[in-house]
Amino acid sequence: MTVQHSPLSLANISYHLYTLYLFTKNDILTAIIPVTLFAVASAPLCSPIYILPTVFWVWLHILQFDLANQIKAPEEDKVNKPSRPLPAGRISLRNATILRWLIAPLCLAYSSLYSTQLAFASLEMQLFTVLYNELDGDKNWLSKNGILAIMYGCMELGGTLSATHDFSSISETAKLAVQLTIAVFTTTVHCQDFKDVEGDRVTGRVTVPIMFPIASRLVVGLGLPLWSFLLCWVWDIDWVCTVAFVAYGCFVGGRFLLLRTRDADKRSCKYYSIWFSIHHLLPGYWNYFHDSNQTRGGELLQNTWDVFSGESLLKGF
Repeated sequence: MTVQHSPLSLANISYHLYTLYLFTKNDILTAIIPVTLFAVASAPLCSPIYILPTVFWVWLHILQFDLANQIKAPEEDKVNKPSRPLPAGRISLRNATILRWLIAPLCLAYSSLYSTQLAFASLEMQLFTVLYNELDGDKNWLSKNGILAIMYGCMELGGTLSATHDFSSISETAKLAVQLTIAVFTTTVHCQDFKDVEGDRVTGRVTVPIMFPIASRLVVGLGLPLWSFLLCWVWDIDWVCTVAFVAYGCFVGGRFLLLRTRDADKRSCKYYSIWFSIHHLLPGYWNYFHDSNQTRGGELLQNTWDVFSGESLLKGF
């Protein structure tokens, strides 16, 4: 006798939930955890009760992006990431495409429950998702990095809004932190591309490591230590933590510079994800050790203006 399983059986629900998890698995370290840490560190009057909704908001928007990205070039994942749902045969391309367009309005509706500002952040994420995937923004290394950086900023903005007390505004410090993250991400995001060079060549995608194989590693090898020091200076980190963070940046950058096999790049990418997550906590250091009325954004911009306008020199006389 054949046993008929209900479509809503516990086994089927678990299967489909695990499939959704697999779509976003590779972004847990590179996006979900860092953005959640950023939101918790940057949001004014953040309460622990907002952490779970923040995680869900970030994960839901990562899911809609990953669905759009993975249905576009499943043949690439057969080479680079065969455990993903499509190459593993857990879901058909047709059903994944349907799910991709069902998740998009769900993201917008969920965000609208919080505030108009969060809904706009969700809409921006979806517009750039279409630009990146359906309109082939990922085919050129320059547009690829630029779009991803802007999307990351939108995701941090949305995550921070979902963690605030009124869901509609963020502090000047948080605004500066978002801008810095966009700059950091733009100049270092190709760390994630070194391990995927073979699959990217299959699909015709031109990434920074393919276009500039030597220079791309030099940028990372020198850039991670420099960014580590600059970020510690911006957020007024104590010297012990500064030395530790810069040393770790040197370690990660050195790995990308010296160890160039695919397996080494995979491990280096994990170390980079940790570095990227740590840098998201630095605004929280500023918020914790400084008065809430002190806004790092305004102070830093004023000091920078004083330097370039000559005001700081005039004050010395």
